[in-house]
Amino acid sequence: MTTTGSPLHVSVPDAVSAPPALSLVVPTFNEAANIDELLSRICAALPKDLPVEVLFVDDSTDNTPEVIADAALRCAVPVAVHHRAEAKGGLGGAVVEGIARTTAPWVVVMDADLQHPPQLVPELIGCGEQSGAELVVASRYADGGSRGGLAGTYRRLVSGSSTALAKAVFPRVLRGISDPMSGFFAIRRTAVDRGLRGEGLRPLGYKILLELAVRCRPNGIAELPYEFSERFAGESKSTLREGLRFLRHLVLLRCSDARARMVVFGLIGASGFLPNLALLWLLIHGTGMHYVPAEVIANQAGLFWNFLLMDSLVYQNHRRHRSRPLRFLNFAVLGNVDLVARIPLLALLVTTLGIGPVTATAISLVLVFALRYLIVDRLLYLKRSADPALGS
Repeated sequence: MTTTGSPLHVSVPDAVSAPPALSLVVPTFNEAANIDELLSRICAALPKDLPVEVLFVDDSTDNTPEVIADAALRCAVPVAVHHRAEAKGGLGGAVVEGIARTTAPWVVVMDADLQHPPQLVPELIGCGEQSGAELVVASRYADGGSRGGLAGTYRRLVSGSSTALAKAVFPRVLRGISDPMSGFFAIRRTAVDRGLRGEGLRPLGYKILLELAVRCRPNGIAELPYEFSERFAGESKSTLREGLRFLRHLVLLRCSDARARMVVFGLIGASGFLPNLALLWLLIHGTGMHYVPAEVIANQAGLFWNFLLMDSLVYQNHRRHRSRPLRFLNFAVLGNVDLVARIPLLALLVTTLGIGPVTATAISLVLVFALRYLIVDRLLYLKRSADPALGS
């Protein structure tokens, strides 16, 4: 059956089985040509005595939901499809919503394009049970694995560089994961629940494993090598837009840690010196304006620059106000109050110590950095209220 935001309806085979031990979650976007073959392979791969539920979470614009509902009638395991009215969070958001709609203690996530071999699903669960790991990753980069299904040098380069970048940004969290970009893995529900009780899950794009590993911090990680196959039908969802979403997601994940957020805040603040000091120099030397009113005007350029970067990258998930103009107004008020506090210091540096206005401005910005960070981080931006589906 197909659902759209309504209670989940499942196609149940003739023999009613025990509560599921495994929930197989498959996010789909225009994968109609792959569904029959995928379900056929899933049914052939799963042991008859393993209670399973299969859930497709669909964001398609074609007839994929109807194809799934029809194929489910011929499948020996319970299959359901939930078509989302809004594709919130991309394919990663679909996975999180799917996990929330299932009940089994183990969740396996895989793509619908048959690049992930369904016969590995029982092995993922078996590996987790034997090792006690909360996360088991099917890896293309582990010994015995292969990424042969990546079409062309470009996709191989993108995959390899994305993996290296993610591991460089999260060296400790991803220490035991050779393939953090994998879309094929098993995770215990206890680990997901822990992540939901913490800061929640806020996926962006299709790299959901990275989100789960960072926010859920699973106890124990295991890997199984596999050969990444060629796509059965349809087109790859790996586009330049998805690549940019991945980079943005990486920054947001890194900034979920307060210490890292302060570092990024400082780097963005430092980058704001450039428009501030450039306009200050232009006003003083180009128009002969006194340094005090010149700094008042130049400060607005730095504020606008800093707000755009911080609001889009650092604090996307910590917004007290939904309206961006209102957030900017608050940010600007804070920045100009900060300026009022800096002007006496600026005057002291210029008139008493004889420091040039541009240099004195740079010194004053550095000195008030810590206070500005605390006010912005703790007062201006507060965490969003919880989303019942995504936990954020």
